[in-house]
Amino acid sequence: MKRSLFVVLSVVMMASVLLAACAPATPVATEVPPTEVPTAVPPTAEPTAVPEPAIGSPEHPIKVLFVPSVDANIIVTGGQVMADALNKATGLTFEVTVPTSYAATIEEMCASPADTMAFIPGLGYAIASQLCGVDVAFKAIRYGYPVYWAEYIVARDSKFQTLAELQGAKWGYGDQGSTSGYMVPTVELAAAGVVPGEQVQTGGHNQTVTAVYNGEVDFGTVFYSVPLNADGKPVFTYDDFLAGKVTPEMYELPAEVIPNCAPDAEGKKLLCDGWRVLDARANIRVEAPDVMQKVRILAVSAAIPNDTLSFGPDFPADVRTQIEDALVAFAQTEEWKTSIGSADFYGWSGIDAATDAEYDMVRNMVQATGYTIKP
Repeated sequence: MKRSLFVVLSVVMMASVLLAACAPATPVATEVPPTEVPTAVPPTAEPTAVPEPAIGSPEHPIKVLFVPSVDANIIVTGGQVMADALNKATGLTFEVTVPTSYAATIEEMCASPADTMAFIPGLGYAIASQLCGVDVAFKAIRYGYPVYWAEYIVARDSKFQTLAELQGAKWGYGDQGSTSGYMVPTVELAAAGVVPGEQVQTGGHNQTVTAVYNGEVDFGTVFYSVPLNADGKPVFTYDDFLAGKVTPEMYELPAEVIPNCAPDAEGKKLLCDGWRVLDARANIRVEAPDVMQKVRILAVSAAIPNDTLSFGPDFPADVRTQIEDALVAFAQTEEWKTSIGSADFYGWSGIDAATDAEYDMVRNMVQATGYTIKP
């Protein structure tokens, strides 16, 4: 009996051990770290905007554009004289630029409307004002004239005596954007029923005179300015012109003084027994001192409004006023006469206030012909 009880107890104890071994282990509690609060990231500060340099500062100079109607070296040199004078008067900085063509000058003004000013002819101004709002400030005065003319020039021994005889003739002109060099002659020749033959774009007034002088073209078209007589006065006044007192013969110098035409001792003037030539022929007097003996005027066009000094459409009004005041003062100086006023440059003896309406005549001409300036 005792043995049986022992066996039973042993079996029970073994079963208990086995059950304990097979029972799942009680999980051990582990410490869970508290959830961390994310650190706040400060917003990225926007960089401080750097202000644009003021127009007219050394970092943002005002661009002064000059059309390439005469030698570019002369323009750059004389233009810098003006730029220095304006800088001295206003404290503003200017950069003289000579674009490659009349069209390029207009494109630059429209592309940089807030920092450009330009010396551009009436045709260029009329188109630029319509394209992007370029605004005129001054017109040129040349020896008392607010207008100028185109002249048709031929070799002095040429057979041509009238415009009608230019039918089929080889034509040289400086630039299609030139009022006197191309646009006005185009309209007048068409009105006269004249269709030129081959057309040669020479690159400028000087080059056109040279082409006629060398016989490379039959006729050329360039700017005309009234000559001065031996007393240093214009052969005729603007009032004479308006009154219809000017005859075709008065545009050219007297025949008797032509053989004696030559540059003065300094090479700065083309003189003929004291008479002074001021049209485009005078510009090549150094390289061709006998230009007057070789090239004559065939005809002179209708009057054209003088060239302009114009500003970009968005040019700051206060800065513009400073420049205009300084230009009026500068136009009274000797420096003006040796730069802008030089016959080798633009020959502006002075400036006068201009209005947009004065160039309606040119706009009407452009509209009538459908003319556009091409790059």
